[in-house]
Amino acid sequence: MSTPALAATVDYGPDEAAMQVYLREGEQRAYGLGNRGPIRFNADGTLHADIVDAYGRCGFYIFEGVLEPEELKDIEADFFDILERLPAQKGCAVDAKGRPALGVDCEAPTLCWSKPLGDPFGGTDLANGRHPVKMREPTPAAGAPKEIVYLILGSLQFSDACLRVYGHPQLLAVAAAINGDDFVPFNEALFIKEPGRGASVAWHQDGTTHWGSPSWDQGIHGFNFMAQLFGSTPANGVWVVPGTHKLGKVDIVELVAQAGSERLPEAVPMVCNPGDVAINNRQVLHGSFANTSAQWRVTVNFGFHRRSSVLGVKGGGVHNAPAVYDEDRIHTRSRLIGYAIDARRQRFPDETSFVYQPFLESGENYRWNEASKAGLKDYNLLDLSI
Repeated sequence: MSTPALAATVDYGPDEAAMQVYLREGEQRAYGLGNRGPIRFNADGTLHADIVDAYGRCGFYIFEGVLEPEELKDIEADFFDILERLPAQKGCAVDAKGRPALGVDCEAPTLCWSKPLGDPFGGTDLANGRHPVKMREPTPAAGAPKEIVYLILGSLQFSDACLRVYGHPQLLAVAAAINGDDFVPFNEALFIKEPGRGASVAWHQDGTTHWGSPSWDQGIHGFNFMAQLFGSTPANGVWVVPGTHKLGKVDIVELVAQAGSERLPEAVPMVCNPGDVAINNRQVLHGSFANTSAQWRVTVNFGFHRRSSVLGVKGGGVHNAPAVYDEDRIHTRSRLIGYAIDARRQRFPDETSFVYQPFLESGENYRWNEASKAGLKDYNLLDLSI
């Protein structure tokens, strides 16, 4: 597959040698975990015990070869289109060709900007202060723009191909196996790690609302899928500290202090090929380093919750304004599942579609067309963020 033109790559300066050793050793640790392979189910539709056990032990799993080359080409085409439609610079209402830019007319948070190789969240109060330690910010090459888009929220309104990934029958079956047949959405995003410019994401745990809950367990804050367009390497991928999803709130500041740097010694990278999809428990400690490498990472990111984790719960206020999630909001937000299933059915008619149990019981039948597509604008104002 082709990739966009590369930016000039850079290094970590005085830490470059240590960083390269860390990347190599982390990759070796990652391949020793035994938590990768194709999606497998038992005859009764339950997720294979080997996957359940490895995911429960590590807090993440790499599903290999989920997306076929034909689908990757669709995603790539949408990605190129999205890149061309981004604002010419932050604050600009038009793209480089003078057309109305993507996302500028949205009410919901959409485009997230960072200085090249920056860490926009680390050491700040943003996102409820869940990124307490700032990552190292290498110096980008000369000629880099002042700011770049590294994250696009509400991404399904901008890409039919990403919507179809959201309706992938095997991935939705995994969601049902882990969170129950009545699972519900979380949010969706497109992560863009540009070579020599891609921002870091400081170490954090995703959950906000249920840490002190009497019903807390290792799965209460849900999970994310991370579908990889161009693959994911130690240099540009997400790193995870295995098993931390079972520990409750982790003292990130203390862990970094003990390590002497943000290179946590027990962390491992999610190493993926194009078409692989990682599943990541939202409670596991994870983050990523600034992408000084020559490889792109483009991740189609989307997550799901247990219905019991969100119904009647006041949201954490990270992705949208705090609100109590009632049946109406959950139902309205879940329509994306129905649209995604039908969009995928239209593109891949020979594939057996997933049947979402709540819609089967209600008799609802969602159709993907121009009208439904227009109705997705700002849909992420209703994200179910816990």
